[in-house]
Amino acid sequence: MRTFLCGFLLLMIVPAPRGVKGQEHNRAIHTPNAPAAIGPYSQAVISGNTVFVSGQLGVDPHTGMFVEGGVREQTARAIDNIAAVLEAAGTNLEHVVSCTVFLADMNDFPAMNEVYGNRFREPYPARATIQAARLPKNALVEISCIAVLP
Repeated sequence: MRTFLCGFLLLMIVPAPRGVKGQEHNRAIHTPNAPAAIGPYSQAVISGNTVFVSGQLGVDPHTGMFVEGGVREQTARAIDNIAAVLEAAGTNLEHVVSCTVFLADMNDFPAMNEVYGNRFREPYPARATIQAARLPKNALVEISCIAVLP
């Protein structure tokens, strides 16, 4: 038992070496067809056959401004941005397995849900929808997702 405990403590103290197996294959995705990251993160990262897409806002990638209208228009644009990032990664909306939707106001859920339901097909991705106290740039909606490569 003493040897096991010492070995366990040693594993907890010694940091993992850089380039841990699997990490060397992570690849960042960047496309001009979606808004550029506004911080130290990638639009998406591919790890193995999985694509992790950062939260996308209803921002037009060419103007850097929110699309005109309300949550419906921002939701549609956010999904367009996700589609552009997925295309750059080599996949598409049909391969999305999970989404997280952040709303500035949960009262916007029906409008967001209608647009979302028209853009994704059965089997629909797993999803969580959360009201956030505040979103980047005071957005009405932000959507992130996880997809797989075909």
